Amino acid sequence: MRGVILSKPCRNAEAKGSKRCMAVGQVYSQVHCVPYDLSVQCQCKLQSCRSHISNYNGINLRNTQRRHSTQRLEEAYKKIKAKCQSKKLPKDVNPKAVFACNELDLKEVNVYGFDYDYTLACYKPSMDYVLYNLGRQILIERFKYPLEISQLEYKPGFAVRGLHYDIGKGVLLKLDSFLQIQFGSVYKGLKPLSVDEVLKLYKNRIIPIAHVEGHSKNASDFNQAKMVQLADLFSVPEMGLLCNVADYFERNHIDYHPEILFRDVKSSVKSSHPLMHKIVSENVSEYIESNEKLRPFFDRLKNSNKKLFLVTNSPYKFVNKGMEMLVGKDWKEYFDVLIVQARKPRFFTDVSRPIRVYDEQSGSHIWDRVTKLEKGVIYYEGTVKQLQDLTGWRGHQVLYFGDHPYSDLADVTLEHGWRTGAIINELTHEIATLNNVEFKKNANWLQMLTQLIEDHQDCEDPDEQKVLQKWMAERDKLRNDIKVVFNPQFGSVFRTYHNPTYFSRRLFRFADIYTSNITNLLNYSVKHTFYPRRGVMPHEYISYFV
Repeated sequence: MRGVILSKPCRNAEAKGSKRCMAVGQVYSQVHCVPYDLSVQCQCKLQSCRSHISNYNGINLRNTQRRHSTQRLEEAYKKIKAKCQSKKLPKDVNPKAVFACNELDLKEVNVYGFDYDYTLACYKPSMDYVLYNLGRQILIERFKYPLEISQLEYKPGFAVRGLHYDIGKGVLLKLDSFLQIQFGSVYKGLKPLSVDEVLKLYKNRIIPIAHVEGHSKNASDFNQAKMVQLADLFSVPEMGLLCNVADYFERNHIDYHPEILFRDVKSSVKSSHPLMHKIVSENVSEYIESNEKLRPFFDRLKNSNKKLFLVTNSPYKFVNKGMEMLVGKDWKEYFDVLIVQARKPRFFTDVSRPIRVYDEQSGSHIWDRVTKLEKGVIYYEGTVKQLQDLTGWRGHQVLYFGDHPYSDLADVTLEHGWRTGAIINELTHEIATLNNVEFKKNANWLQMLTQLIEDHQDCEDPDEQKVLQKWMAERDKLRNDIKVVFNPQFGSVFRTYHNPTYFSRRLFRFADIYTSNITNLLNYSVKHTFYPRRGVMPHEYISYFV
């Protein structure tokens, strides 16, 4: 007799009154049994039983493998987390440091040039309110906008420098150096747009370069850029006014044309500058930050036999009031050349616009031809070509400082080979944020978590994918936490979530050095060489603190 000795009697056999057939009915019910006696052997299909047992063991094995697989990921997470917590946090960044994008040897510099607004004169937040309020008033009085917008107050800290405004779509957004939109930083009026709303508008997360910069492959089909960038700090209150008015129209269901609104606001704020100059000149200390180090900075340059010049778009009387407060009534003695109302960037691009002498008494220029530039004389308009021809100051011996990457720095470095320095007031806030201990921890963990995800992202097991999704959710939260500490709406001036911003890419291209205040140069000798940090390229070794 052949039999199968297993663990449990089959209920089917008992029901038929026969002796018990030993089968695996408790585990798998699909076992065929017949009555068991001496003449008829149990017809339990042994092969089927073995198959069921094999399947059962296979499921157990796969479950065990899955547990081991997810356990592997969990152990990797714990290991990298422990490594992150054991690492020393990076040292604080010096907020008064000068940072190099390109090697700059000050021994080669014989001539120092300066812009005025936000370079020598740094304005208090009260300046934003003045420009906003004056622009709003002109919108109502000249362009006949609804009187109700007079109730729209300025929102400090809403916008940051470097954003782009889409003239046609009426959208304020942040782009990275690859022209990618930073989701979560796109606003129509004061309303943030969701990812779906952004993709519906643009059909893509990457903006075509022609849309941003106005380039076209076909020279006969050249189009101007459909976006403008907030490249200087004067544009921040302008964008605040634009977004406030657009939000008012949206909330009250008032039809408007985004491009017309943009042109009206821009014209209003630009028209308000003469009024702003008058208001600030009457109470300079209310609007300009004092800087007791500015005079010692000029003294050191003059004692080192350096030449100094000033090229600014602002009018003389406005500049004079500010410089008298900052340096003293004898401030003009420091400068070998003074040019006001220069109309940059045209000052750096035009070749035939004449330079004139400005008459302080009459407040207008003299028509006599200028054949030489004299110390103590105020000049009006002109071009960089005339400045170079009349002084002989050329190339790398000239170091010019300004706050605007395009109007101040781009042309002089690309076309004339001057060395350039950018004054970025926001660095004070950015560096204070970078130096926060919690920020350092989050930034370091974000970098290491991202590497962990990259190393394990190709797993196909569903349970492993769930672990990865959990990591991705944690990464997304970290990225947002790091963003909002700089600015709740738009984050850092210099970074999107990870990539450099479009603004910082242009800044690093056009500026050899940059710092938060011009007098930070007092921390370095006039023979100092600024060396750029060696950045790690994608194909080079990993450093968590780059």
